Amino acid sequence: MQRQQDPETQDWTFTFGHEELVIHRRYEVLSILNDFLIGIWFSVGSVCFFFEGTPKTVGVCLFVLGSIQLLIRPTIRLHRYIRFKHLPGTDQDG
Repeated sequence: MQRQQDPETQDWTFTFGHEELVIHRRYEVLSILNDFLIGIWFSVGSVCFFFEGTPKTVGVCLFVLGSIQLLIRPTIRLHRYIRFKHLPGTDQDG
């Protein structure tokens, strides 16, 4: 598997043998994947609360994981709009 990034479009391209996966609008894709995982964690966690013992503990862990991912969501959105750029000709040491 090879990964490339187009500097003009900021697209990610993954090559798998003779196939390519091109991801446009990578921050939107990351946000959608994050939301999808949040739904999975809370759904499975909710089912785990029907049982006592270990499944209930797993449910609590999944709820905590989902809550952390809810904090990641605005970080992804903010990073989409705010980026640091290295200015050409600037010296990092001084």
